[in-house]
Amino acid sequence: MALRVWFWLLSLSVLWGGSFFFAKVAVSELGPLTVVFARVGLAALALDLALAATGHGLFRPGTPWRAHFAMGLMNNVLPFGLIFWGQTQIPSGLASILNATTPLFTLVVAHYVTDDETIDRTKVAALLAGLAGVAVLVGRNMLIADVGLWGQAACLGAALSYAFAGVYGRRFRAMEIAPLEAAAGQVTASTMLILPIMLIVEQPWTLPAAPSVLAALAGLALLSTALAYVLYFRILAAAGATNLLLVTFLIPVTAILLGSLVLDEQLLVRQFAGMALIAVGLALVDGRTGRRLRPAE
Repeated sequence: MALRVWFWLLSLSVLWGGSFFFAKVAVSELGPLTVVFARVGLAALALDLALAATGHGLFRPGTPWRAHFAMGLMNNVLPFGLIFWGQTQIPSGLASILNATTPLFTLVVAHYVTDDETIDRTKVAALLAGLAGVAVLVGRNMLIADVGLWGQAACLGAALSYAFAGVYGRRFRAMEIAPLEAAAGQVTASTMLILPIMLIVEQPWTLPAAPSVLAALAGLALLSTALAYVLYFRILAAAGATNLLLVTFLIPVTAILLGSLVLDEQLLVRQFAGMALIAVGLALVDGRTGRRLRPAE
């Protein structure tokens, strides 16, 4: 990847790593669906205004709303809801580690729904390493239906949803949709999807919100969603889905540091061991480490 793409990738890892911190603060007082709505709604407002300023608003003939709604469901509504609920049960750092399994799920999804990304022996090894990492993370409670386990399962479900979104999102490049429009379209569609569900389930007008929670929502929406998705689609167009998902190497680092320094969260040794195994799986997916270690012929 070009140097500028690496810079975008590092910036995206900080923005998305910070989202786990912002969400943990927000769900301390608000319901998960309310946080999802605030995240995508504020992001949609910011991105739609930015798009309108370029003279290419979303609400015009020919806008691919079906694609925007599908992407919004798989990349926003489902995973955000699952992660935010999961963070009411587990630390934000652990949620970010489980989110790092996204490329491993992507291997399986891409194998079955695409013609050009089949699983080979290296990818099987990556999957086994990643599954072992998840098993270590969950620990002895894997077969016990306790609350912490369900929180971890929710985060894994979000990673699976992201995997489907990553494969589906490749069509936006083929449709020649600019990164800003793709980002605005999916968060706008997500807002329409989550609004009625949120109003029925949580009645957010009855919930108090401290200034710290409002600040967290603003950071979650404007930094970790609006700005992040512009970078997301820019990297996707410039470097492809596989390179884009390398961001999951870096997200847990930001999330764990913020959780430890600000929220006083602690992770167990086995959770770091699990993250290391997942990192091995991701390195195998990437392939660059193996090529560098292989002797030249």
